[in-house]
Amino acid sequence: MSCTRRTVLASALALPAFVHARAEAAHVVVVGGGFGGATAARYLCLRAPGVRVTLVEPAERFHTCPFSNLYLAGLRTWDSIGHGYAGLRAAGVEVVHARAEDVNTAARTLRLSSGQTLRWDRLVLSPGVDMRWNALEGYDEAAAKRAPHAWKAGPQTLLLRRQLEAMPDGGRFVMAIPDNPFRCPPGPYERAAMVAHYLKRHKPRSKVLLLDAKDSFSKQALFQQGWKALYGDMIEWVKQSDDGQVLRVDAARLEVETAFGTRHKADVLNVIPPQKAGFIAERAGVTDASGWVPVKAESFESRRVAGIYALGDATIAAPIPKSGFAANTQGKVAAAAIAADLLGQTAPTASYANTCYSLIGPGYGISVAGVYRAEGGKLVEPAGSGGVSPLDGNADYRAAEARYGEAWYAAISADIWDR
Repeated sequence: MSCTRRTVLASALALPAFVHARAEAAHVVVVGGGFGGATAARYLCLRAPGVRVTLVEPAERFHTCPFSNLYLAGLRTWDSIGHGYAGLRAAGVEVVHARAEDVNTAARTLRLSSGQTLRWDRLVLSPGVDMRWNALEGYDEAAAKRAPHAWKAGPQTLLLRRQLEAMPDGGRFVMAIPDNPFRCPPGPYERAAMVAHYLKRHKPRSKVLLLDAKDSFSKQALFQQGWKALYGDMIEWVKQSDDGQVLRVDAARLEVETAFGTRHKADVLNVIPPQKAGFIAERAGVTDASGWVPVKAESFESRRVAGIYALGDATIAAPIPKSGFAANTQGKVAAAAIAADLLGQTAPTASYANTCYSLIGPGYGISVAGVYRAEGGKLVEPAGSGGVSPLDGNADYRAAEARYGEAWYAAISADIWDR
């Protein structure tokens, strides 16, 4: 089965019959049904309606990391951040619910947990991140059951919410934050605000301690301004040079130890460990020594294996951050590049964008935005193309940004899954 033929580009109609035949026979397999992969699958069907597109994703309902912090705060339900795949199926995408287990790049095949093997002409990998277990001494998968990272929306998020609900008033929520690069750079600091919002309402004598492996972070001045305005002294941030870097975790005791030997005891311990590209990227041979996937700036095709494209958090794509919005734009660029290749066309000029909204409290939002392009084989951010919310924004401005964040989530969810 190929993608639904609802729209056929006029330029494609003018192509020679043999080019159409090649495209009709092509099979593009996409691994990962999140912001990058699901976008690539949908837009491949739009750009190359005759091509067979298969999306491989184990979850029948995908819960997003964006807005999962709002679930922790009690501002969102779990169901409201979950999305199914009926819309993609209606667009002509074949959706297979299985785990991608291995890639044979010579035979161009993908083996699934179901036992099925898919042959591909182009392979798109958008596997998100995996945790670097034991990069922090003592923090492995077993430890995460006591001290959750909740850095993949799912059971870990639900566990962290239950722990917050069970935490005593006057208790301490401790978060360990990794050095760059990691998924969603502003995410830990929004989480701190959302946890503080929950505690202020339900356990007002409690504290939030942030132990950071960095000396600065995204939207720092805006976050700290908002924390102070809404939560007073409830949130304490300790930077790396002030002994904020966690080196060891004792999950059984809910304790962490920092570089200077200081031990911190928690009532709820949230450890966000160092990360790497999702497992299947390594199996495909597209990661380098860093654990991430180097890609071509113009298309997000792997620099290591021809015919494989990588998207989103798994990639080395600085200065583009690891965010859902960025993955969405990368998915569109990769889809355009693959469609052009299969149809014998010239790929459009690559352009990327990112906007990241963060909520500090109800009616209090902040944002950062950037525009990026490929230049000389590298990704660059043109001078003056991005920026952050003004530090002197008034209450109306902050309220508007909170509304914009809600609207962004609704719009991008519709663009990818919900239509």
